[in-house]
Amino acid sequence: MDYSISLRLIAPEILLSVSGLVLLLVAAWGGQKTGRLVSILSAAALFGAGLMLFPTLHLGVVGPDTFAFGDQFRADAFAAFAKALIYLAGIGCLMVAPTYFDRLKAMKPEYPVLLLFAVLGMSIMVSASDFLTLYIGLELNSLAAYVLAAFLRNDTRSAESGLKYFVLGALASGILLYGMSLLYGFTGTTSFEGVRVALSGEMSTGMLFGLIFVLAGLAFKISAVPFHMWTPDVYEGAPTPVTTFFATAPKVAAIALTARVALDAFGTQVDAWRQVVIFAALASILVGALGAIGQQNLKRLLAYSSINNVGFILIGLAAGTVGGVGAMLVYLAIYVAMSLGSFVALLMLRDENGDALATFADISGLSAKRPALAWCLLALMFSLAGIPPLLGFFGKFVVFQAGVEADMVALAAFGIAASVIGAFYYIKFVKVMFFDDASERSVADSTTAHWVLLVVTTAIVSPLGYLVTPSLGDLTDKAASALFLLP
Repeated sequence: MDYSISLRLIAPEILLSVSGLVLLLVAAWGGQKTGRLVSILSAAALFGAGLMLFPTLHLGVVGPDTFAFGDQFRADAFAAFAKALIYLAGIGCLMVAPTYFDRLKAMKPEYPVLLLFAVLGMSIMVSASDFLTLYIGLELNSLAAYVLAAFLRNDTRSAESGLKYFVLGALASGILLYGMSLLYGFTGTTSFEGVRVALSGEMSTGMLFGLIFVLAGLAFKISAVPFHMWTPDVYEGAPTPVTTFFATAPKVAAIALTARVALDAFGTQVDAWRQVVIFAALASILVGALGAIGQQNLKRLLAYSSINNVGFILIGLAAGTVGGVGAMLVYLAIYVAMSLGSFVALLMLRDENGDALATFADISGLSAKRPALAWCLLALMFSLAGIPPLLGFFGKFVVFQAGVEADMVALAAFGIAASVIGAFYYIKFVKVMFFDDASERSVADSTTAHWVLLVVTTAIVSPLGYLVTPSLGDLTDKAASALFLLP
């Protein structure tokens, strides 16, 4: 094993590790006043790590040249694409956090450091090609995420969300570990390649149970039904910048990891896991759409929207083809922009006292008070609903197209029908903001960082976003191909 090549392949992870440790020392020595400095340096570290991904992503590097440490880690085009989305989401979340926490006098340098270590865990997750590597990355991400959810120690809702996330996350980790132990017991290996070879023949009952338990543990991480129960409570109780982070970067990492496990480790048993994925997709679309209808709290509504969107993304994975995975990645990229913009808009919905405008009643008549914010939110909601010509329509179109091409017409038809249900609560935003009488609560001015992120994400989901679809399609095709070039 050539360690110099392996170390070169994990250069982004090394940069994030060293940066996290150094910034942890800066936080310890500098105290609370270093919060903004550590945030800026953390964003710079993520940007630097992202630049390291460019050659792999642009050239679509795949094959044995991407294997590190005896094929326990793969720095291929698929991982590079997922990492790019994760790093961009992390930078966005770092940009909006200081203003929120400064208002509560709770801005601590530990926040960006925890976020950096969470991103490091996700970076390992999406490159894992061994169940041990997978679990290390997953737990590094999860342990940081539990603390982030409970970051506001004096807020009972934040503490409650952190505790719920921890307890249910531990349950999911136990399910995942049990599935991994079953697979190891019946196949004799923890490497994805070894498991795939062992599963190439007739699959025993023990192997089937191992496969199902692993997928169940991963379903928790992507908040797919029936393992979605934590999502609305954690999204509502966690600080809004943390919720923004949970809705974007970890979602990308978990979905990318699920795709790699399904198509790499379980690639010879597509028919076995496809049934599980189809059920999760159908249930997530339906529960997400129906669960959001009665919600008055905006964060809880967007939590159900997240569950709903995971269902659409899983249609691409269920196809089990290069086109299906490419469509899944296209939708994932668009989803990150839509979710980031939506939660940034929620962060901007504050009154003069700094209190959140958390319900539909609070944003009633918003267009009369803050027309620019209302119009941006309208574009984001219409895009989430999949209404043309916004880019969200293109995301749904490509996954439905992939489903049809894979002879899953019924699944695609169900997704199209359920999109109509989901449109109801997205359009409710527009109705309340533009047609209801204005509420008495004022809306405070927002910072430049918030406006920059909101305008950029709105521009991406607008018809202007179609200008980047050829390049996005090329990158996603290269990334998807990496999962189908078996060593």
